[in-house]
Amino acid sequence: MALALGSTAPDFTLLDAHKQPVTLSSFRGQTVILAFFPAAFSGVCTAELCSFQNAMQRLNGMAAQVLAVSADLPFANAAFAAANNLTFPLLSDWNLSTINSYDVALPNFAGIEGLTRSVRATFVIDAEGVIRHVDVTPNPGVEPNYDDIYAAAESI
Repeated sequence: MALALGSTAPDFTLLDAHKQPVTLSSFRGQTVILAFFPAAFSGVCTAELCSFQNAMQRLNGMAAQVLAVSADLPFANAAFAAANNLTFPLLSDWNLSTINSYDVALPNFAGIEGLTRSVRATFVIDAEGVIRHVDVTPNPGVEPNYDDIYAAAESI
């Protein structure tokens, strides 16, 4: 089960698509929409991240930063970001440390024995690093409830 509302978001440092470290705590003072997605270039993940990109003006207006996390390597995330014109960081959690710390691991992804990825989960984290909203889809083939995510970010 994913982390609970009101808990402190575990800090992490992951490499972005350019192999540069990105640390969650460096975004203290602003709202963070932390989106875990199972796999770059999959249909629903593409739809999800493009939806966040399409909402960027709205998110910028509320000073919200999107960070997207998957177990994909930085090279795959770079190609995925370029193919979809994504301007927010795509972070690589190839060793599953952050996926596990947020308790969003999905074992045997796509029916592949031993392949662990993340569930589709979104956390809205306030300026002090506290989780204020959690959206975990019932299965990875379902997009998150964007209206609830944006409403949670706007209410902070």
